[in-house]
Amino acid sequence: MRTLRVLTLLSAAVLLCSAAPGLAPLTCSEGNGPAAADKAVHHINEYHDHGYKFRLHEVQGNSVEQVDGGCNVKLQLDLRETKCHTTNPKPFEDCELREETERAVKANCTVLMTIKDGDATITKYECDTRQVNTNSEMVRICPDCPVLLPLNDSEGLKSVHEATTEFNKNTSNQHYYILKEVGRISSGYIMTSGMNYYAEFALVETRCPVGSRIVIEACTPLCPDRARHAFCKSSYSSENGLLSNDCDFYPAENTTALGPGEKEPDCRHHGRRPPHSHGGPPPHAHDHGHGPPPHAHDHGHGPPPHAGKGGRPPHSHGGPPPHAHDHGHGPPPHDHEHGHGPPPPGGKGKGSFHPLRRFHPCHRFLVNPDPALHPICPWPLPHRTHN
Repeated sequence: MRTLRVLTLLSAAVLLCSAAPGLAPLTCSEGNGPAAADKAVHHINEYHDHGYKFRLHEVQGNSVEQVDGGCNVKLQLDLRETKCHTTNPKPFEDCELREETERAVKANCTVLMTIKDGDATITKYECDTRQVNTNSEMVRICPDCPVLLPLNDSEGLKSVHEATTEFNKNTSNQHYYILKEVGRISSGYIMTSGMNYYAEFALVETRCPVGSRIVIEACTPLCPDRARHAFCKSSYSSENGLLSNDCDFYPAENTTALGPGEKEPDCRHHGRRPPHSHGGPPPHAHDHGHGPPPHAHDHGHGPPPHAGKGGRPPHSHGGPPPHAHDHGHGPPPHDHEHGHGPPPPGGKGKGSFHPLRRFHPCHRFLVNPDPALHPICPWPLPHRTHN
């Protein structure tokens, strides 16, 4: 029997009341490791705008090099992925970690920091994001545990599409929602219902009122600070279809009511991050923030909810239509990769999925990234300059 429910979080204040106090001041002493690591993890989470937030697991190394006026610090950090998606306003310190049987994820990070006159600045970091246990190791630990699938797995995305469609049937919502990002997809076989797919995905509120006669995938998201988000966990059976879809709502950062006759602001040129953001495409790409122009059909960071229909082949579930340009966090147009899915027919790879297909722009800077995970991107990316 299907169980479809939506959980609503009351307000941002409830979640933010436990925000961490000010960071401890940093010095160039050898004992600065915990404070330096704290600052580094805050910085990493600030610029990690896809996938899930991370928490510090262990400081594995801390070296201090004295220089004129201060010091250079090198940290080796072991981070663990939490269950909080980046759209969740809860402080990462309060987020729950995944258990080993839930396919826990780790990130081994090297962080460089400069401290001068008491002012600490992160200058660079690189992380290797991996599953804590490989599939072969998990078979020995937990043979019946689900296996993580690539984020653009066609059957997994089909389950996300079904769940998103069901979500938009909720008439208590003010606006329709579209897919922002697939967080993770896992699968496992059950004798009574065949192959089951378990997906986690983020939705973003659009400008389209519920009940309007419009193709939902043509809707444009509200401005990042004015849009509500939903984070959903669904289960789907190859035999019985959608089984459950449990969603949490996250309130908008800006809840200021519009004045009489005032329209929602146009933020096609104003993304979530400042211009020197590290999550976007290189300068030569057509980067217009999080809201695409009217002619585009890709309105988030992932495929539209109805991908795969309208005559598109099954392998195209993860990308926008061939004529669309990705103006969010996707790679530049000449890469022919427009989100988490494979390229459109006729593009690179002829639309076929390969396990090493890059589904996030920073993958071009990573060695053998896991296609089932959202990695922590290196900072700064080579194509960005920073203040």
